[in-house]
Amino acid sequence: MSPLIRMRLAGFLRGGRILPPAIAVLIVLGVIYGGGASPASVAYGYSAAALFPVLAWQSKLLLDTEPDGQRRLARVAVGARTEAVAGLLAAAALALIVCVLAMGAPWLFHGIDTKEPVLSGTLLGVLAHLLAVPPAIAVGALASRAVTRGARNGVAVLVTAAVLVVVLGLQGSFAPWLVPPVMATARALNDVTIPPVTTLALLTGWAAAWCAAVFTAYAFLRRSRS
Repeated sequence: MSPLIRMRLAGFLRGGRILPPAIAVLIVLGVIYGGGASPASVAYGYSAAALFPVLAWQSKLLLDTEPDGQRRLARVAVGARTEAVAGLLAAAALALIVCVLAMGAPWLFHGIDTKEPVLSGTLLGVLAHLLAVPPAIAVGALASRAVTRGARNGVAVLVTAAVLVVVLGLQGSFAPWLVPPVMATARALNDVTIPPVTTLALLTGWAAAWCAAVFTAYAFLRRSRS
């Protein structure tokens, strides 16, 4: 599995596919932190929410790096499950690297208010990004060519998911559980005080259950369309 992960990452990086999402990340972070300093928890909470669609897009691009024929050969060589998991792990590794860089970026823009709690806010920011990464990869996987069979359908999945995350993630939404708790996490961290443990546990369980459902759908669709 490790050689397959490295091959996909190498193809994504050397092929230049990383450039569009990398530019988008820089733009998003520049907009967020260019307006002045904020408490760490607030800044990182909304950073994770803003990065969600970019990470989903990046995951789709990575999963679409291989030609269809090469992907089918890999499925035959290592098995369908191993081939699919390798792609998801490659997307996760890249997304985590982006999140680490994103958490260091506000210090370059002087975007963190050091008068407010920094350590606890940073730890909450780590949690916010960890709760955003798996759902983003899940959305990117559903939008990948192996499932949608075409670029137009993939873009439609990405755009629809991004819009629903914002609309259904608004406070008072009629069905917030239909989307991952990206916006809910940002709202929970919109204060210098640490949210209750029960709130953090609820957000974590919510994200885990949502990802389990979407990854299950991804596995079913990928198997049925292989």
